[in-house]
Amino acid sequence: MPQPLQQSGPTPQGSPPSEYPPVVVLRERFGDIALDPRDDVARGRYVGTIRVTVPADRLDEVMRFLRDDPRTRFDMLADLTCVDYLGYPGLAPARFGVTYSLLSTTHNRRLWIKVFVSEDRLAVPTMTGLWASADWFEREVFDMFGVVFTGHPDLRRILTAPGMKYFPLRKDYPLTGLGERESLPVIRREDA
Repeated sequence: MPQPLQQSGPTPQGSPPSEYPPVVVLRERFGDIALDPRDDVARGRYVGTIRVTVPADRLDEVMRFLRDDPRTRFDMLADLTCVDYLGYPGLAPARFGVTYSLLSTTHNRRLWIKVFVSEDRLAVPTMTGLWASADWFEREVFDMFGVVFTGHPDLRRILTAPGMKYFPLRKDYPLTGLGERESLPVIRREDA
């Protein structure tokens, strides 16, 4: 039976986020960025979901470094999501937080990168040139939240109806919708 992979280097559990090896390497290379490393705390212990904050205008540079540097080698974009912080004053510096979940298969480490964007500047650079998996992830976030990924090769809706003008996962989108479903054709089981 195969044994589970062991994380190389110190584990993030039980250690402050600032001591997590990828964070140390990021601080060495990008000392001018306030990375603000954080971890979720449960029962008084760090649980190991280390995340850093990066400004949108430096995202491409930081992500390329994390992928290419042999000390980090984050070779997989495992997930990309967004959070709408509308109604949570003081919790976030801007309304939307785009979060990238990175995995290093070389070092068996994970790191979450968060980028905050405001509604008036709702754009971040695409990561499709670094990780092919970013293609569909970015399209989904665009479709649900309206975040524009500049430079994306095919940024169009994939989950909602063509021509929809709204973004369903934004906090200001009504739970019952805005009437866009009423014009869609009804498909019955016996006709499908």
